[in-house]
Amino acid sequence: MTQRRQSMRPALRPEATALLRRWRETLIGGAVIALGLYWVVFSFGLMVWIGWIVATAGVALAVAGIQRARFRAAEDGPGVVRVLEGRIAYMGPLDGGTADLETLRALRLDPTGLPAHWILDRPDQPPLAIPVTAQGADALFDAFASLPGMRTEHMLRSLNAPGGASVIVWRASDATQKRLH
Repeated sequence: MTQRRQSMRPALRPEATALLRRWRETLIGGAVIALGLYWVVFSFGLMVWIGWIVATAGVALAVAGIQRARFRAAEDGPGVVRVLEGRIAYMGPLDGGTADLETLRALRLDPTGLPAHWILDRPDQPPLAIPVTAQGADALFDAFASLPGMRTEHMLRSLNAPGGASVIVWRASDATQKRLH
């Protein structure tokens, strides 16, 4: 009986599944907006105000989802990325390493590699190169966004720009380095 149920379940193409997964926060934000506007239109009293609050929260979620979707790439590249308590760890087939966010000197994007690579400049160590398509690389969005003075839109534009040379996405200021040491 369970085999019959599984065979009757419609399957989505892998491309459609990947697209839905990439834009999931944006879709959830859209649903929250719809719920809030439903309450605004079809309710009265306090529920109207709650509807406006819910719709506003949905807009914030959708905007954040759009940023995350622009950052996400296919996770079919070499290696695995883990981010835990301010430390980025990359384990690749040929190399790897760790980088602490608080000690980073610069973050670069090198689109000349196949795939493109994030280059993390660390003090007293060689730069750590992480493919943008490594498994778990979407966790880097929050890590990079937490860097002081990071311009998220600049990072996303650099990531989605066609070809080109290596781009400095973020650089630690002298004040940041003095504060951290």
